[in-house]
Amino acid sequence: MAQDRWLTVEQVAERLQVSPVTVRRWLREGLLAGSRLPGKAGWRISEQDVERFLAERAGQRSAEQHG
Repeated sequence: MAQDRWLTVEQVAERLQVSPVTVRRWLREGLLAGSRLPGKAGWRISEQDVERFLAERAGQRSAEQHG
């Protein structure tokens, strides 16, 4: 399996066009998977987890529209 690329909160926020505060809230609430680094290093989120998060949200939107 290819090595996964890890993104910062800011990179995820830019990719999803949301605020870094929103990304941190999603991480704290468990909506988006990520790894908290020790000290003040912050969070890292794998690209796979970002893709999974987007797929889940797309599935929720589709269900809401049909339902």
